[in-house]
Amino acid sequence: MGNVLKAGIIGCGNISAAYMKHARTFDHLQIVACADAVRDRADARANEFQLKAMNVDELLADEGIDIVLNLTTPQSHTEIDLRTLEAGKHIYSEKPFGLDREGGRKVLELAAQKGLRVGCAPDTFLGGGHQCARKFVDDGLIGRVVNGTAFMMCHGHESWHPAPGFYYAKGGGPLFDMGPYYITALVNLLGPVKRVTALNNRSVEQRQGIKVNQGKTFPVEVDTHIAALLEFHSGAVITLITSFDVWQTSGFRDIELNGTQGALHVPDPNCFDGDLRFYLGNLSKDWSPADNGFNYNDNMRTIGLADMAAAIVRGRKHRCSGELACHVLDVMCSIVQASDEKRMIELASTCERPAPLPMGLRSGALDLD
Repeated sequence: MGNVLKAGIIGCGNISAAYMKHARTFDHLQIVACADAVRDRADARANEFQLKAMNVDELLADEGIDIVLNLTTPQSHTEIDLRTLEAGKHIYSEKPFGLDREGGRKVLELAAQKGLRVGCAPDTFLGGGHQCARKFVDDGLIGRVVNGTAFMMCHGHESWHPAPGFYYAKGGGPLFDMGPYYITALVNLLGPVKRVTALNNRSVEQRQGIKVNQGKTFPVEVDTHIAALLEFHSGAVITLITSFDVWQTSGFRDIELNGTQGALHVPDPNCFDGDLRFYLGNLSKDWSPADNGFNYNDNMRTIGLADMAAAIVRGRKHRCSGELACHVLDVMCSIVQASDEKRMIELASTCERPAPLPMGLRSGALDLD
């Protein structure tokens, strides 16, 4: 294993192109192969990005591949993660880290036994907009964060996604689909969650496809509106709403933090850049736009994987860690449990706040040279 780690992708669906495209940006990572349960999809991506197409068993057996990028659907994440670790390779997975706490813990335990790294999306918090927000919080721009809101509200994916069924199956829904972006961004800003409570429901038991899915129906197995309260170890209390039952809003979106000296509007955590504004108590008449001096503001969906490769080469901790992802999974499972049991749930897990990226990075680097 040299200074460039070679990666293979399992799962060549909708998101895979973004990973393949931007992997070429980074110093310590090279994607060389791809596999999919449907061979035609692997062949198409391989031809598009000049990769080697394989089946899953071939990719896991290939001694030239150091890291597997798991882009399968959520129902397969834990299985593929475990198979990859058993094959002696590092694993980086799309979100969520799994469907339940037990699966996440199994992955971390096996990785520890094997001496291998585990990483997991989302990595959008490494984008310039969110790293700038992190710096503002760390520098005390708005004082101590007391409370805030995090809203992801839309009317679901059946109008645009070519295969939206899994969004309404176990492991889907707005919480497990979009919640990882919001909760990970909040942990990056505020640290780990201490306890949660929630009330959840769903509008219908079956979704009717429109536009690209006209005439199709999709059973709804999960709640599609989740209203949760998250208390962080820092003392901050955040209202989190994720919903596929909202037709339109008049401005409730993204993340806003309220501190003892002002407020901070954090960009959409599904993106790397975005609308970053602050309001400084009695010193402001209105929101002020913030200058973003950080790199990586494009759709850099490979940055978390690349950071793990760089961390392996340099012998440091990686930022999109398995421990972070397992804590986020625990938060989501606890939100579901809190709603089901109508009570507050204390989190059994915790994690380190990921290290911020330094300013002044050249393109392709994740450490100052």
